[in-house]
This record gives sequence, C-alpha cells and structure tokens, in this order.
Amino acid sequence: MWVAYPDESNLEEIKKIIAKYFNVYEAKQEEGIMAFYVDLPPDENILQEKFEFLRIELKKRNLIPFLREKAGESIIFIVYKEPVKGRPIWVNIALFIATVITTTISGEILFIGYNGGKLTWESFLSAYNILYGFLFFSLPLLAILGVHETAHYIASKKHGVMASLPFFIPIPPNPILPLGTMGAVISMREPIPDRKALLDIGVAGPIAGFLVAIPVLLIGLYLMHSHPVIVQQEEGALFINFPLLGMIMLKFLSVPDNALMHPTAFAGWVGLLVTAINLLPAGQLDGGHVARAVLKEKHRYASFATIISLAALSFLGIGNWLLLILLLVFLLGTEHPPALNESVSLDWKRKLLALLALIIFILSFTPMPISTT
Repeated sequence: MWVAYPDESNLEEIKKIIAKYFNVYEAKQEEGIMAFYVDLPPDENILQEKFEFLRIELKKRNLIPFLREKAGESIIFIVYKEPVKGRPIWVNIALFIATVITTTISGEILFIGYNGGKLTWESFLSAYNILYGFLFFSLPLLAILGVHETAHYIASKKHGVMASLPFFIPIPPNPILPLGTMGAVISMREPIPDRKALLDIGVAGPIAGFLVAIPVLLIGLYLMHSHPVIVQQEEGALFINFPLLGMIMLKFLSVPDNALMHPTAFAGWVGLLVTAINLLPAGQLDGGHVARAVLKEKHRYASFATIISLAALSFLGIGNWLLLILLLVFLLGTEHPPALNESVSLDWKRKLLALLALIIFILSFTPMPISTT
C-alpha cells in the first residue's frame, strides 16, 4: 500500500538524499506526497544508475521514488510503503508437496486410462501406476511450471526487486481441469524500478518454461509415435489441438489422428498453453509486462485488442476464452502500472527479447485448444 510520507517535517532531509544523485531545484508537498523537481543527466545509463542508487537508499526507510514527466519538468515523487511481511518458507514447501501429490494422482488417472485399464482402488493404489503418474506427468508438468516461476524469481533478484519463492496451487483432480494444479505464482513485494527490469522479469518465465516444455512435448510425442494407443472416435469426445510448434514436431513424428494422448505429451501441451496465455499482452500477465515495457502508456491498446480478440474467438465458436476474459477484466485488470522510472529506453538486446517473446507466443498459441469430434 502506497501512502503519503508520515513525517512531513523531513522534507529537507529527504531532499538532501535526492540531491546526492540529482540536482534538486524545487521541493514541495503535492497532495500529501513529497515532490522534488530535478534536472536529469542526458546520459540514460547514468540516469538509470543514479536512480537505482537512490531507490536502494530510500528503500531502507520504506520509501519509494518514482520519476515522472509533468509539463516538461522531471519530478521525483516520494511515497511511503508499509513493509510487506513475507510468508514463512514452510508455506511454499507445504503447497509444493500438496501439488506433487495432486498432480501425481492426476497423472496416475491419466496413465491408467492411457493403458486401457479401469480406475479401481486396486489400480489406484498400485505402486506402478503411482510411480508412472509421477514420472510421466507430475514431474514434467511441475518442471515446466517451477522453472517458469523460478526464472521470474531469479530475474527479480538480479534487479534488486523483492519477490517470494514460487507458490504452487494444488487442486483435487477433476474432469474439468485434470491437472491437479492451477499453476504456480510468485509475489512481487515491491514495484519494478525501470523498463529494462520490467521486460527482463516479464520474459524470463515464459522463455524458461518454453525451453522445458519443448523436450517434454517432444518426449511425449515420441512415446505416442513409438507405441500409439488407438481409440475409437466417438461423437462428442474431446480432441486436443496442437499449437504451431506441436504441428511442426508432428511433421517429424507421425502420430495417428485417433491416437490417445500420452500423459507426458499432455504435460508438454499444457506447458505451451500456459506459456501462450501468460504471453498475452494484457493486464499484469507476463505479456502485459512486456507490452508495458515496450509501449509504455500505449500498452492499454494492446490489452484492449487482446480482450476483443479473445471475445471474437469465443463468439465465433473458435475457442472458449470467456473465463480468461473475466479474469483479465475483473481480477488481473487491463491496465499495467508503470515502472518507477520510465525515462530509460530499452536497448537493442531487450528489443530482441521482446521479439523472441512474440515468436514464442506464435509457436505456443492455439485459438481452439480443445474441440469435440
């Protein structure tokens, strides 16, 4: 929660701190928030370095600076942020263990069905099925999700941004979402300093998760290619549609259309789907981070275009994205807050990273993930 600095008498004290890094020519209170009018160095690298030093020094006082342009002047606003008390690590461990159990059960159910067996207490409690449920589904799926969130965590630490360890979200196995999990998240405990950090943190997860999903899907398709399980197609049966990357893989690994999907291939397919959804340039999704870093305030147009496109796909019956639209509009939001310092431009390396994120999205997205025969 951001509030006005609680002790307004320290205006001069805070001014002295800012003056160590920037020339302050005016200081005043604006709507209860300290505002310091400064001259910025012409070199963006020096600006980024000085602002980062200032941010780190003020963080010790639970203060956050953010740089904005107003009527042609550069202003550093100072707000007070109440300290965030992190959850003990045993919560992360407990959720992870619970998710291993629920995903293993889901994998076990998938594996029993894949082998043409019946789900009975005897088959359910079989050590063989439990082991295969873990090895062929739980492990690859959690590897994709875990690497994705861990990459966000490492990128956050690299840029000096406090973040929690990944929280895995277990759910009981069910026919609607037969995964045993709703994914994993990390909690960002302070705002992101600049556009470079915003892009780095945003793309780190999808790129890392994508690199793990590729071999997982490849192994799953190879198992389907080597020992396809052919099933009788029935009206109303669910059919998994592959994204572009999956279709490219199928060019080299021929799999019959009526083959049952191997649990490992399903885990890889889910990994690509999660990657694609996260890379949608909307709200505070990973793609929203990238869009904000690249487009600044114009990111809202990409966000609106994303929601309209998903609504059009749903209306035309190409895919059912209504739940995601509701999450974006009412939970995740269509707007993305700016970085503390948006005056620093992206270098060519980060522009290439943004382009790479777009390519990964194209390879991973399918307009209709699931259809019926």
